[in-house]
Amino acid sequence: MVYVLNIDGKPLMPCSSVIARLLLKQGKAKVKRRTPFTIKLVYKTDTEYIQPLTHGLDSGSSKVGSAVSDEKGKIVYMSQVDIRNDVSKKMQQRSTYRRNRRNRKTRYRKARWLNRKNSMKTDRFSPTMTSKMNAHLKEMMFARSLLPVSKTMIETATFDPHALKNPAVLTNKWLYQKGMNY
Repeated sequence: MVYVLNIDGKPLMPCSSVIARLLLKQGKAKVKRRTPFTIKLVYKTDTEYIQPLTHGLDSGSSKVGSAVSDEKGKIVYMSQVDIRNDVSKKMQQRSTYRRNRRNRKTRYRKARWLNRKNSMKTDRFSPTMTSKMNAHLKEMMFARSLLPVSKTMIETATFDPHALKNPAVLTNKWLYQKGMNY
């Protein structure tokens, strides 16, 4: 499957590799990206070749699952993205380097300890959380850059393995709280 962009860079429906090869050979398209293989048409199309596609995103703390399907349920795009989990460690390392650098030359340097404006803000996200949100948004934008997505569904529910093993626990709250995973 080859992803197709029109002359303006807007995504169209993907085509087979045979059609993409013919378009490239005839000079009607050029290679835009190698992974995933994407071509860009060099001529103006009369109609927009678009079907309604649904983008499903499964959010997680360490991995993001993403899939785009058509109305019949056929998967057109699927990916799994690993999210960075080393942001706090990197920030701590930067802080150590900064402290060492400042302590090397302390002769005329004034005290710097009341300049933490960003951490004093209210209603702000931590750098780790910001990095995770940006990873989710980046995956959504990447899928939208390849395919004409008409609807997006994001799964944000927590996973409950006990309710999957025994669905009857959802009706009886006592069993659910004192079940085998208690």
